[in-house]
Amino acid sequence: MSFTLHPQLAADCAVVGDLPICRVLLNTQFRQFPWLILVPMRTGCRDLTDLPPMDYPMVMDEVAFVHDKLKAACKPTKMNVGALGNMVPQLHIHIIARTEGDEAWPKPVWGHAQPKPYSAVEVAMKVKELQGLLELNAAI
Repeated sequence: MSFTLHPQLAADCAVVGDLPICRVLLNTQFRQFPWLILVPMRTGCRDLTDLPPMDYPMVMDEVAFVHDKLKAACKPTKMNVGALGNMVPQLHIHIIARTEGDEAWPKPVWGHAQPKPYSAVEVAMKVKELQGLLELNAAI
C-alpha cells in the first residue's frame, strides 16, 4: 500500500517527520499560529471512521501525543483540533495552538486570518525545532 500526500497539503506544508501511522506536517502558510497537521498514511480515508478499526486508537494516541507536546511548548489559551476535510479530501487532522488575542481569536482561524507564510529559512528552522520537540528523525 503506497502513501501519497495530497498535492494541496504538499503545497501548503512542510514535512516534519513520521509517527508510526501519521505523517506530521507544519502548516507553512500561517506562521502566526503554531499549526501542525497529522495525515494518517493510509489510502482511501477521508473521514476518521474510514480508518481501519485497528488504526483508529493509534491515530488518536498520535493526535494526543502531538497535541500535548505542542501545548506544553506553546502554553496556549486553547488547543484546537479538527478533521474538516471539506477542501482536501485526504484525511488530515489539524492541531492548532491558539492564544487569546491572536488575530482570529476567539473565532476559528479559517476565514478569520490572513496567510502569513514562513520564509524558507524559517521553515527549515521550525521543522528542526519540531523534530526535536516530537523526537522525530529528519523529514522524509
